[in-house]
Amino acid sequence: MERHSYDSLSEAIDDLKHRGYTEDFNLKPFCLACPRLNLELRPEQFTVDETYRFEGQSNPDDSSVIYAVSSPPDLKGILVDAYGVYAESLTPEMAQKLKAAV
Repeated sequence: MERHSYDSLSEAIDDLKHRGYTEDFNLKPFCLACPRLNLELRPEQFTVDETYRFEGQSNPDDSSVIYAVSSPPDLKGILVDAYGVYAESLTPEMAQKLKAAV
């Protein structure tokens, strides 16, 4: 897994988009959803290529993780997930897939 260093979430998003991660994914309890393509990816259908964690400056609960995600044949996109008190409940399979990547 290739690692880059970013000072901010927006810097990471900009660079990942420049590197081809152009789709935006939303986290659902059982899958990643790509609204633009009307597509849902279950844990076995995608790979987490890179992850970056950002801590909130004033409150540790205001933290987030950005995931660079790919799925065959050529789908690449970004999932930004807030965690802490706002983290969404996930199926065990989704939780394991994302936790293993961090």
